[in-house]
Amino acid sequence: MPTFTVFKGQPNGILVKSTTTKPDQLTGDNVLVRVTASGLCGTDLHYTRLDMVLGHEGVGIVEAAGPDCGSLKKGDRVGWGYEVDSCGHCLECLQGTETFCPERSLYGEKNLDQGSFASHAILREAFLHPIPDGLSDAEAAPLQCGGATMFTALDNIKPSDTVAILGVGGLGHLAIQFAAKMGCRVVVLSGSDRKREEAFRLGAHEFIATKGATELRSSWPVNRLLVTAAAPPNWDLILPIMAPRSAIYPLSVATGNFEIPYMALILRGISVVGSLVAPRNQHRRMIDFAALHQIKPIVERFPMTEEGIKEAMDKLDRGEVYYRAVLIPK
Repeated sequence: MPTFTVFKGQPNGILVKSTTTKPDQLTGDNVLVRVTASGLCGTDLHYTRLDMVLGHEGVGIVEAAGPDCGSLKKGDRVGWGYEVDSCGHCLECLQGTETFCPERSLYGEKNLDQGSFASHAILREAFLHPIPDGLSDAEAAPLQCGGATMFTALDNIKPSDTVAILGVGGLGHLAIQFAAKMGCRVVVLSGSDRKREEAFRLGAHEFIATKGATELRSSWPVNRLLVTAAAPPNWDLILPIMAPRSAIYPLSVATGNFEIPYMALILRGISVVGSLVAPRNQHRRMIDFAALHQIKPIVERFPMTEEGIKEAMDKLDRGEVYYRAVLIPK
């Protein structure tokens, strides 16, 4: 039986190197993937104290395909993200929103003996996504969750819309690029002016520093606000620049409650939208769109070793990664 190297969380929060053993023969549409890069996502920090293999932004090379596989073959380059399975027959699956399938397999809930912090993984062909030549492994890895999350939050956006992005970090710097390439006016909200020039290089049309402000002014009413910052915003500042019937997408994963004033939502018809990562149809469109328009995360590379992962996770926990951490097997 093949044995894979994996890196697991544990109750004391110290990541350890371990192994996972899998059957000799692939069954169904299962695919053996050799991991070549893994993104490090903020969600990974939430699972460091659980007995599970970490990582869900994986890219790798197909080494073998099961008997029911119809498209992937040895040598193909693929990626996978937050969801790795679903029932395939419920209404959510049938309409292409399998991320809400009652039997879905999401990171941190099922399939806990393997992840992208590993030498290999066995995954269903149906949940693996071909990686275009225009993206390197290190560039493609953070798109498998971070990019998919931003792309989904921009679903059905119109080129004439104004998108505001709160926070220029691991998620925000991808959101700026996607929104700009979709033809939207992009307004960036950030605590200070430190990232102003970089925001413009990424595609922003306007930059607003919020620290110390008593009032915000945007050149255009905001149709969609993507909240990617870890700290909740000052809604008294933000809501006045929102357009009637606009939408707010809280995208950074945080504990506690999401609080917002009632009356501004009611009087102006503003909605708050819960948005998970992309279902497969959007995931694949996201990858193709990113390759076509050369939307690439800014990454720091770390070796996929106990020491390298610890360094990357500590740096991410301190908010010092520029902008996405990627683990590369040695």
